[in-house]
Amino acid sequence: MKHPTSRMLHAYWNGLRGARAAPERGEIEPGEIRHVLADSLILEIDAPRRAAAIRLAGTRLCALFGAELRGLPFAGLWGEAPAADPWRLIEAVIQETAGVVVGLVGVTEAGETIDLELLLLPLRHRGKTQARVIGSLSPALIPTWLGLRPIVALRTVSLRILTAEANAAAAPLAAPPPAANDEPGPERRKRFVVHRGGRA
Repeated sequence: MKHPTSRMLHAYWNGLRGARAAPERGEIEPGEIRHVLADSLILEIDAPRRAAAIRLAGTRLCALFGAELRGLPFAGLWGEAPAADPWRLIEAVIQETAGVVVGLVGVTEAGETIDLELLLLPLRHRGKTQARVIGSLSPALIPTWLGLRPIVALRTVSLRILTAEANAAAAPLAAPPPAANDEPGPERRKRFVVHRGGRA
């Protein structure tokens, strides 16, 4: 894991689960991972249909895609005709009851690209280990066009399944990643962006 958000979320998840394969969804306390909430997501899994829907998505994640992501299919983040099958990532998590780290490249309509790291971790929900997944999708650098030109497609460039050794070696970070509502630098303009969806 390269991104601080991924390492912090993984350390929290690993600490919660203890000797179990995965922690319960109800054990997740948002206040304890407030520094990574902007980049976090929770997926609802429908294994028989080989589908996953986004139940919760952080503010920076929604800003990257220029829309409220709650309720949308997870596979839709890859665009209309993805070269890779996003379900295979979910399948690795729920079948192996293990985390995966995925290197991605996001692409805007203007052809701009951004390097991203996706972390997916299994959660138990009402006794089932194939019902929920928690994760994060973090940009290597915050782009100046964040909130103006959304990502329209993703490309998968790498995949790693987290081993028991990687889980055992995980440790919390001393410094959290920057908050999503940090002050923009001089090269960024303050702006108001409205995303479709949410409450009317």
